[in-house]
Amino acid sequence: MDKRRILIVDPNDDLRGVLEEVLSELGHEVVAKGDTRDALSRGDLEGFDLIISDITDNTQGGVQILSELRKKQLLVPVVVSSEEAQQPGIVKAFRMGAANFLRRPYDKDELRNIVDKTLSYKLRFVEDLKILPHARETIEFELPSDLSLMNGVLHYLVERAGRLGVVQPDRSNLFIALDEAFVNAVVHGNKSDPRKLVRITAELSTKEARFTVEDEGEGFDVQSLPDPRDPSNLFKSHGRGVLLICNIMDEVKYNERGNRLTMNKRTEDSFQSELIDSIKSHNDKN
Repeated sequence: MDKRRILIVDPNDDLRGVLEEVLSELGHEVVAKGDTRDALSRGDLEGFDLIISDITDNTQGGVQILSELRKKQLLVPVVVSSEEAQQPGIVKAFRMGAANFLRRPYDKDELRNIVDKTLSYKLRFVEDLKILPHARETIEFELPSDLSLMNGVLHYLVERAGRLGVVQPDRSNLFIALDEAFVNAVVHGNKSDPRKLVRITAELSTKEARFTVEDEGEGFDVQSLPDPRDPSNLFKSHGRGVLLICNIMDEVKYNERGNRLTMNKRTEDSFQSELIDSIKSHNDKN
């Protein structure tokens, strides 16, 4: 990974120091700020390759940064962090396009992995999207239960969805939902048995993308999962992947057996408009 510019926004001196130390050791140029307003007042936000910001009760820093980037139409991925599982700002940040999240206190290996994945993803797709109007595309994969195959397949699917205008890849968190679905199918569904297959189908148009992920496992009782609409459940260990998927995708449905997941993602413009309206409505009520 080449040297990249990373902006850290975190009021906690110790945690900010950990981030700065680890990322500097990886060879990146790091700018660390303790105040969200100070960070947003910079005139060079577009010059950063990644922003890492906390979500706090008082400022909801990550949400403010995402809002500002959207207002200025800046294509900078944002990773949010929080100590609190029951933090509504996290869900709002994901729905506004947060690229990923970090748990606090930070695990250095997890930090390196998420930063590398987010940076490599951004760099691969920083280009103008070429929309293919009126096109429809069906893609099918039949793969052994091998996680090493995941990144290539998922990058390809998100790129195709981007080419048709369903998402803007460097702003969207679609990759996270597909990543979680693939991991669940391999690890939980097929128990990482390479003799069992994972079948992925993508049906793409300029209006929506429909993804189906099916494993050869025994399935599970979908009703046993925590309520994905409750923000307090988002980071619980049990069912965490499904909860993330439900908070990122527009429609999520399992078959009766529980071994086939169908996910729909509508085109980004209509999706973002609805999210903005829902956030405004929520703020008006408060």
